[in-house]
Amino acid sequence: MDLINKLLGIDPNYIVIGLIAFFFSLEQIMQSPFSFKKRINHLFQNVLFQIILVFLNIFFVTFQVFSIEWLNGNNIGLLYLIELPVWVKLCVSVALYDITAYWIHRGTHKIPLLWRFHRVHHSDTTMDSSTVFRFHPIELILVFGVGNIITAALFGTDVFSMALYYFILYVFFFFEHANLNYPKWLNSSLGLLFVMPDHHRVHHQQEQIYTDSNYADIFIIWDRLFGTFKMMPVEDMKYGLAEFDTDEKQSFLYLIKSPFINIKRIKTDKKSE
Repeated sequence: MDLINKLLGIDPNYIVIGLIAFFFSLEQIMQSPFSFKKRINHLFQNVLFQIILVFLNIFFVTFQVFSIEWLNGNNIGLLYLIELPVWVKLCVSVALYDITAYWIHRGTHKIPLLWRFHRVHHSDTTMDSSTVFRFHPIELILVFGVGNIITAALFGTDVFSMALYYFILYVFFFFEHANLNYPKWLNSSLGLLFVMPDHHRVHHQQEQIYTDSNYADIFIIWDRLFGTFKMMPVEDMKYGLAEFDTDEKQSFLYLIKSPFINIKRIKTDKKSE
């Protein structure tokens, strides 16, 4: 527990900086499954999203922590109805944050208003580790941020387990989005329980039947259980959304305003061709 406390005591911004430096550097020096150009400009455009989020989080994280601590202080949530060892409760809480995020993620694909914001993340036609930053800040704060409060209200999860969840999530996000070659045996071993890069790459495939699959962030078991798991060969993949496949529509300014623009989705499913 002391080790976890020390890890969670590190400023999350330092963790993010360390992870992007590590994975982005590996992408430049190691053989990658996809060959993309203009990596520095791509990184710059995506980092702008993270800068905005850092400033907004100064206010919202305080509200989120206050809300969850209030819920915990009033013993609200299912976990207050049963006695569990500390380690078991911590692991269960992380899994509960993750399964809530799974269902919210599904909702952002199925509810048109939410999709307008979530498609900013899917707009990246040249996905790499910096794509982790490409989320519209309104989505992260009002959709997934509020989702954490809902998780605490339903299940009684606390701030400490949320912090651990995000620590694990950051590592998985960079691992999943990085443009790196990973051994195939990961899919048939760890990939039975956890999200592997090849799983998440399917989620970023242009064809909608694949985009609308593999919603999980940490535990791929949610997709396996709820019938949303799909796989396809990496060499057949084409990232992003066809309607965003121009340099102008890959810019930070365009993506920030894109939820407020009526952009018709271009279907690329093989069945519709």
